[in-house]
Amino acid sequence: MHPQDHFVAARKADWQLLDVLLTQAPALHRLAPASISRAGALYRSLCSDLMRARSAGYDTELLAYLDGLAARAHNMLYGARPLSLRSLGGFVAHAFPRALRANGRFFAIATLLFVVPLVLSLVATLVHPEFAPAVLPQEALDASAESYAEGLEGRESGSDATMAGFYVYNNVGIAFRCFATGVLFGLGSMFFLVYNGVVIGTVLGWVIVQGHGTNILTFVCGHGAFELTAICIAGGAGLQMGYALVRTEGRTRLGSLRAQAPAVGTIVGGAAIMLAIAAAIEGFWSPSGVPAPVKWTVAGGLWLLVIAYLALAGRRRVP
Repeated sequence: MHPQDHFVAARKADWQLLDVLLTQAPALHRLAPASISRAGALYRSLCSDLMRARSAGYDTELLAYLDGLAARAHNMLYGARPLSLRSLGGFVAHAFPRALRANGRFFAIATLLFVVPLVLSLVATLVHPEFAPAVLPQEALDASAESYAEGLEGRESGSDATMAGFYVYNNVGIAFRCFATGVLFGLGSMFFLVYNGVVIGTVLGWVIVQGHGTNILTFVCGHGAFELTAICIAGGAGLQMGYALVRTEGRTRLGSLRAQAPAVGTIVGGAAIMLAIAAAIEGFWSPSGVPAPVKWTVAGGLWLLVIAYLALAGRRRVP
């Protein structure tokens, strides 16, 4: 008998068993733990068989079969699980708020770095309006004031969706800079948190000084709960990443960063969801002609919702 025939006869049963396991369920994680373990062992043996077959120069038909089976097994064992509404719900209800609270000190520091400069620049602009041109060009300040000179009466039909897309782009850009620059040992995140706080506070104060305070505050009150909180969350994730590079606890810097990656990724993912919600509110609700008292009431409810969610969600253990 040809050596290839001996090889196939000896190993064919394991290949067929692996093929059966891979076709039993649409996703391997749905199999029994023993079956998953068995599939992993068979996959490792298959990889050895494939290397042996290639070294021996066996038929291309056999190599193609083993290659295809190995690819299927690899994708089933190591491929990312498809996103489902159930997994997304678990992420929102449990994983994200837990990860944020577990690393709450970074979120708290980021919030201070953002809110304190915002309040100080707001007060400085209200007391000394000449402070604003020292922060931003006069043209930008005038444009901001002009955009809130008239009351909120809603946009033309069809423009809300366009503006919502713009707000996603803008908000994600701000949050991304606050997060990604944390790789500079956290210094970049600190800078962008302070910078954005100063800019937002200055613009807000300038528009109020120009007599349009009611309009701008009524506009931002609705989406502010999600947008401003998400920026602080993203900045906190950047600080956490920078801290991992500074305090490695005996690991290499890359190893320390990898150790923090699951928590940081979860926190950033949650911030992204909050930014998407903020963009939807900013695009459709904030510019609408709904009376100001209604918007302020809804805004108060949204702030309470965000605070309660971040403080309480996921505290009950998942069975």
